[in-house]
Amino acid sequence: MMPWRRLAAVAVVLVLLLGATMIAVRRQTDALKAQLGPHERTTITQSVVVERMRAVARLVTSETMVRDVVTYENTWYGSTKRSIVVVTGRIDAGVNLERGTQIDIDEATKTIALTLPKAEILSVDVTDMKTYDERGGLWNPFTPADRDAIIRIARNQLGRAAYEMKVIEHAEQNASTLLAGLFRADGYTTTVTFAPRLETTGPR
Repeated sequence: MMPWRRLAAVAVVLVLLLGATMIAVRRQTDALKAQLGPHERTTITQSVVVERMRAVARLVTSETMVRDVVTYENTWYGSTKRSIVVVTGRIDAGVNLERGTQIDIDEATKTIALTLPKAEILSVDVTDMKTYDERGGLWNPFTPADRDAIIRIARNQLGRAAYEMKVIEHAEQNASTLLAGLFRADGYTTTVTFAPRLETTGPR
């Protein structure tokens, strides 16, 4: 399937996901305001940052539905079996906060600088498969092993399609938007940058 078709297939999903992310940010901010009260302000420490980030860790992801076409072919002693399958999969991409984050707080300027590991594809789940053409060989019929092979190929193709559609970049945008909103109610400005995986084992 051509890249522009893949893009068309998920464009609406990406818009909806971005909208859902903004709603989640607003709800989180409203909840924090309710907890703090109209006049209170919390001094943000690293422990507070870590606690809030862990609370929304699951939200720092981007879920995308992708569809692609898998062509499977296997030849055994001159007998060839072929199959064309349309697969649909759910791609979860996001920032794994447990891989290490760097937190720098400047109380004088009320700024928080977060350095996070780059987003990655967290999971690829095949949700639907439709076979449009399947032809077994004369002495090379389809077996359960072939079905397993098709699923493996489908997962690989869906993962590549996700990269082509810049799902990783979308996940990082979601993370930046959400994390910035976590501390806005406290009067802090948050900047988020992404770097290669840090060596630490968790937020510090």
